[in-house]
Formats: sequence, structure tokens, C-alpha cells
Amino acid sequence: MTMPLITATAAGVIIILQVILMITVGLHRAKTGISVGTGEDRDMERKMRRHGNLAENSGLFIAALALLEIVGASRPLVLGLAVTFIIGRLAHVFAFSSLVGSHNEPGGMIFTVGRGVGALATFGTGMVIGVSLLIYTL
Repeated sequence: MTMPLITATAAGVIIILQVILMITVGLHRAKTGISVGTGEDRDMERKMRRHGNLAENSGLFIAALALLEIVGASRPLVLGLAVTFIIGRLAHVFAFSSLVGSHNEPGGMIFTVGRGVGALATFGTGMVIGVSLLIYTL
């Protein structure tokens, strides 16, 4: 069996990013005294959405990427998918570092583009992994 080393590396990067985002939420909670929910604080909502979006997308991605690597997909394919997903997640984090990106407030278009890049990278890597798993296993 092939050990999913590329996936393990990607998982390491993603978990570090997840912990950093978790800390930003915790620090904002400590600063504002909001212990549960958003308290109608838009910055809290933005930080929670940034953290939650990574959490809801990365687990399935890592599991599916590991399966793809284990069934023998080419290293360039697995590496390309891992890098694309991580770049997309970083673009999303960047987009949600501003209310422009998270709440469509007026401002720099770069935040809106970052949000689109994040969504497209997540969608694209998911579709490629799904189709590839079917090809490798059927």
C-alpha cells in the first residue's frame, strides 16, 4: 500500500491554519466578552465563518485525497490537488480578513476575487478528486 505522504503534508498545513483561525476567534471572544455566537458583532461573524468554512471543507478533502493517493493516483495529480486546495483556502482566509470579502462592503476588489478563487479551488479540487476516485476504482 502506498503511504499518503503528500496528503499527510497537506493535512499538516491545513491543521496549522485551522488552529491559527481558531485562535483568532478565541482572542476576539476574549476581547469582546462574547462567549457564544456572534453577539451581532460582524467581525466575530467574519472570523467564525472563516474558521468554519475551512473546517467544513478540509476534512472531506483530506480523506478523499488520501484515498486517491492510496489507490495509486499519480504523484503530480495528488500534489497538484493538494497545492490547489491549500492556495484556495488561503485565498478564502485572505478574502475573509476584511468585511469587504465577507460582507460585500464597498472596498478593494481583491477581497472579492480572493473569495471567488477560494470557492473555485474548493469546488474544482473536489470534482477532480471525486471523478478520479471513480476512474481509479471502477
